[in-house]
Amino acid sequence: MRPAFSVVFLTTLIGVGQGLFFALFATEVSASIGLLPAQSAAFFGRGSMIAVGFLVAGLIASFFHLGHPERAWRAATKWRTSWLAREVIALPVATGAIMVYGMTHYLRWAIVLPGSHSPLPDGLSLIVGAGAVAATLALFLCTGMIYACIRFLQEWATWLTVVNYMLFGTASGLVLASAYSAYESPQLEAFLVTWATVITTAALVTRSVSLIRNARIRHKSSLQTAIGVRHGRIVQTAQGFMGGSFNTREFFHGASPMLLRSLKWVFLLLVFPVPMLLLWEGLLSRSPALALAAFVVQYAGLVVERWFFFAQANHPQNLYYQAIS
Repeated sequence: MRPAFSVVFLTTLIGVGQGLFFALFATEVSASIGLLPAQSAAFFGRGSMIAVGFLVAGLIASFFHLGHPERAWRAATKWRTSWLAREVIALPVATGAIMVYGMTHYLRWAIVLPGSHSPLPDGLSLIVGAGAVAATLALFLCTGMIYACIRFLQEWATWLTVVNYMLFGTASGLVLASAYSAYESPQLEAFLVTWATVITTAALVTRSVSLIRNARIRHKSSLQTAIGVRHGRIVQTAQGFMGGSFNTREFFHGASPMLLRSLKWVFLLLVFPVPMLLLWEGLLSRSPALALAAFVVQYAGLVVERWFFFAQANHPQNLYYQAIS
């Protein structure tokens, strides 16, 4: 498939926002039960607004993929049968929920129980945060299923697609949360760096499994089934046109096999070992700049990974439209 950079940035940006919110909410829950020191309302409020900023940036990026952006609202009308329509609904819902979560901290909203004159500490933010977690998980599911449900693209049609979307987004958000805490609340940095390492390692395992799986795929379609000719040896030299067409432009990336192999190793380095080394070096040396550099490096690797994800999917129509005269 030909990767669209608008979708590449959409999926990576909203993943960062979702993962950052997960990190903030996990920190608040841990603090509420005494596992971590309590943080100021400003810490959670500012962090939530950063997460919302990434989600909004992803939403804006998605509009560049539309031929008629003014008709974007129509995508939500098919929510009963379309995972894309469900994502269109889930994205603003999750963004709004995270925004409200941040506002409960900024404005210090609280719950006052019947018969009590004092507010319940952190009660409302935890309730709103739990709802935002549910909306965020739904968004991860919808985004991953857009691709996993396409059965004829065998590289995508696996549960690993959904899991990888969730793990990559959570890992990148945790890396950003580690950098954020290095500047705002250093006592949390070790906790967040540890979890960033755990989730990033899990993402490395599942992505490696998906790469091995895709390398071993035996495609159901062949050149014989594509043109309906049952012959043992068929070689196509041209598709019958003197130039390219919509099919050759939109369903094939045009990159060489060598470039694809190179990009695979590039993202494996940039997403996994390099940012982890920077994170831990930043933690040990108390350098917030290194933690921020870890996020920048990992995000660059995620852009490459997502481009590779789209390019690796081999549309069956490419069996027929292989070459031009």
